[in-house]
Formats: sequence, C-alpha cells, structure tokens
Amino acid sequence: MSKTTVAAVQMVSSPDVQDNIATAGRLLAQAAAQGARLVTLPEYWPIMGMADTDKVARAERPGSGPIQDFLAGQARELGIWLIGGTLPLVSADAGKVLNTTLVYDPEGRSVGRYDKIHLFGFNKGTESYDEARTIVPGATVGSFEAPFGRVGMSICYDLRFPELFRAMGDCTLIVVPAAFTYTTGLAHWEVLLRARAIENQCYVLASAQGGTHPNGRRTFGHSMLIDPWGEVKAVLPEGEGVVAGEIDPDYLAKVRESLPALKHRTM
Repeated sequence: MSKTTVAAVQMVSSPDVQDNIATAGRLLAQAAAQGARLVTLPEYWPIMGMADTDKVARAERPGSGPIQDFLAGQARELGIWLIGGTLPLVSADAGKVLNTTLVYDPEGRSVGRYDKIHLFGFNKGTESYDEARTIVPGATVGSFEAPFGRVGMSICYDLRFPELFRAMGDCTLIVVPAAFTYTTGLAHWEVLLRARAIENQCYVLASAQGGTHPNGRRTFGHSMLIDPWGEVKAVLPEGEGVVAGEIDPDYLAKVRESLPALKHRTM
C-alpha cells in the first residue's frame, strides 16, 4: 500500500470564533498544499473563551451551525479527510456541552464522531481546571475507516487512559486533538504519545494548542507525528503552524512482524 501524507494543525485559539475560523482555514490550506490527505485540528480550536462557560453559548446542534458548515466546506474544497479537532455540541444537560470530534470525508460528508470520555481535572497552586463543570462526558469509543486503514479517535486527557486506545482495535493511525496545559505537557505529553504509539504499534498524530491565549492560559503545543516504533517524525514546539509527515503501511507491517506484541497479548 502506498504512503499517505497526514498533517496536524497547531493553533493559539482566542475567544473569537470568526477569527479562529479564519486562522484554521489558512492553516488547513497550508496543510493541503503540502500534500496532506488527512488533517486534524486541535481541541477547542473554534473557541478558547475568557471563561469556561463561553463555549456553552456557542454550542451547535449536530448537523447545523457555522463551525460545522466551515468544516464540511473545507473538507470538500480541499479534498481532504478532515478531523475537526473539537467543537462544542449541545447536550441534554443545561449549561453543559459535549466536547466533540467530527470527521468529514473529501466530499464534505460527516462520517465519524467521538465525544470526549475523560474530563480533565487539575489543581496545583494557582492553576486549576475542571472540565466537568461545563462538559458532559461521552460514552462510546470512536474510530472510522480511512483509505489507508482504521483511524482511532481520542481527545487530550484521554491520552492518560491506555485502555481506551486498546478498545479502538487494530488502528493504522490514532489522532489526539489536544489543549494540554504547559505544566502537564512539559512533564508528560511526549512520553504519553510515544507510549500509545509503541504499545499499539501504530502512527499517532497529535494536534495541539500551543501558546499563551487571551484568557491567560498557556498551552504546551508540540504537535507531532510519531511512528509505530515510537520515533517522533515531525514536531512543532509552539505557535501556530502545520506538522506533516507520511503514514507508511509497509513500515507499520514490518514493525508488527519483527515484534508481534499485539499477537502476544493475553488479556
């Protein structure tokens, strides 16, 4: 099977949805110009509000809204598989949203969805986060079939729960849209991404927020592509931009043949 170029977009999103849409459009075009056939946006790309509740006011219903219209249009116009980072979707709980990844094929059709299961909570000194205040957790493992194989879906804090990645099954690629804090990212981001690639013997494409946002939050960045041996093939430390690299199914097969760890599993 031939190689496929994939890309991760890194952003430093603001509270302004239209500004973020304009930035995302420019970076998606850049990724497509580099030959990417599959591109992922980061977590919270449409809005990083001044308060956690800001995203509730911009939540869309599945299938309609300016954020979803933009994603479908970009996938169709650029002819790419587009993994739409995350956007807020309306939930059944008043005052809360679902933090959702939507997938669009090159015709602009919605072909996959994953609602973030694990909600981030962190409290250390002056730094405190509690996603459960404004987000309802998902309950279903997400994956979809791309031309080069199965793609597993995770979001940010999910990275710390390897059982979710096992539940995705045999994946060629796993994507991780994220907005890791600088504190936790500096300590754990790369080692966790590499571990997920190594133990699942697949490619991992992580698309991050990367900089200091208008709300004062600092995210770690370091969007990257990692191969099935755990080697970082491309990385962007901070700031907005694009990370691109190749998925090589033949190399993946060789890794699994030389070290058949997935076949050696007993539980």
